Amino acid sequence: MAFTEMSNESDALKKRYELILTSIGEGVYGLDKNGLTTFVNPAAERMTGWLEEDLIGKIVHEFHHHSHEDGRHYPVHTCPVYQTVKDGVQREVDNEVFWRKDGSQFPVEYIATAIEHEGEIVGAVIVFKDISERKRSERELKSALRQVEELKEQLQAENRYLMDEIQSQHNYAKVIGQGPALDQIHTQIEHVAPTDSSVLIQGESGTGKELIARSIHGASRRRDRPLVKVNCGAIAPNLVESELFGHEKGAFTGAVKQRIGRFELADGGTIFLDEVGELPLDIQVKLLRVLQEGEFERLGSSETLHVDVRVIAATNRNMADMLEQGEFRNDLYYRLSVFPIQAPSLRQRKEDIPLLVEHILNALNLRLAKNFTHISPAALQQLCDYDWPGNIRELQNVIERAAIVCTPPILDVAPIPSAPKKRRNSHAAVLVTLKEAEANHIKEALRQTGGMIAGKQGAAELLDLPPSTLRSKMKKLGVSA
Repeated sequence: MAFTEMSNESDALKKRYELILTSIGEGVYGLDKNGLTTFVNPAAERMTGWLEEDLIGKIVHEFHHHSHEDGRHYPVHTCPVYQTVKDGVQREVDNEVFWRKDGSQFPVEYIATAIEHEGEIVGAVIVFKDISERKRSERELKSALRQVEELKEQLQAENRYLMDEIQSQHNYAKVIGQGPALDQIHTQIEHVAPTDSSVLIQGESGTGKELIARSIHGASRRRDRPLVKVNCGAIAPNLVESELFGHEKGAFTGAVKQRIGRFELADGGTIFLDEVGELPLDIQVKLLRVLQEGEFERLGSSETLHVDVRVIAATNRNMADMLEQGEFRNDLYYRLSVFPIQAPSLRQRKEDIPLLVEHILNALNLRLAKNFTHISPAALQQLCDYDWPGNIRELQNVIERAAIVCTPPILDVAPIPSAPKKRRNSHAAVLVTLKEAEANHIKEALRQTGGMIAGKQGAAELLDLPPSTLRSKMKKLGVSA
């Protein structure tokens, strides 16, 4: 009688446990000591599509756990569930998938716990749940955090550009002048600014090509978005692609983090490619694609990015010669020069010198904390008579030097030295080849600048050459810095 009561209590307890396992929302499998399925609850059937009758007495791994997420075979002896059956160690997993009967998969989190009786492993129970929603939320959160990080980086980059603009010495708020040459420039700016057409500004160094670009951007519908300036001649050839299009972390040695390129930063705005003639040919191909398709990839990435950027380019080089010599792509040239503008030299617009002097002097009064009211008539006449090979940049330098040493209110300007003339030698000159003469000239420039090639007071500036052109000539002539 006592045995019958114990048996009834055992059956009741067993039914109670089975009722609990049947009612819970997690999937449950029971395995015997050989790893064969002994129990499948309804939740497991709903999640996998495999019914209890399909699995009882069989190795459940071969039905829903046979492959990894990427489709690679998942051997049963490496499965944590069956390792638990062997060694009794509980295992928790949250980075695998189960396969449904229809061939689809879902991410799971499961716990495999051994069942022991009198110190012997007699089976295991697996409790699992579908974590698709959690994984989806994690992906969305990661995506959102990545977008926040990219926006943060873009904002920081835009702030850097803004600080550069604030700290840079732009001496004009607009193109100054009233002569015929400037009238034509003003008219061209009015015509092209409202459009999205590419503009190519050509002219000598110091003629204000960047100012023309800023005027175009300022009068365009993009004026509330960034104007991003890139000096193509000041970037090392191996860094040009990264600078323009960005790079992914690990794309090359030293790429310790992702970087947004200038084109991505200029999205919705304007990019000003100064000294565009210095771009390497392989980068010219990528630039052509941006102009044609509005798309590119960061260095080290296969993801295609799309941008809406207006391109304004400038150069002081003779583009016709570059095209003829194969140094610049014809197709890119025609894409850039949809609307060409020729910036006049200062000697072509001497009637504007009085206005320019007044404007420069007002700016210097603020910067140098002085109070010059006007320039002396003799000094102004000297400025108007000079030919200004360095154009407006040279005019600025001459006036600033005078403002530093003069006492207000009247500015006077020291005589402007002419270009040094070669001294005649009483003896017959020893002729050398043109190649040797060019090499000697570059060596002398390097000697005077202490071997510095680029930057202010560098050999490139002294020789009035872009740094990349000077480096190319040095390599060709065998001249070392």
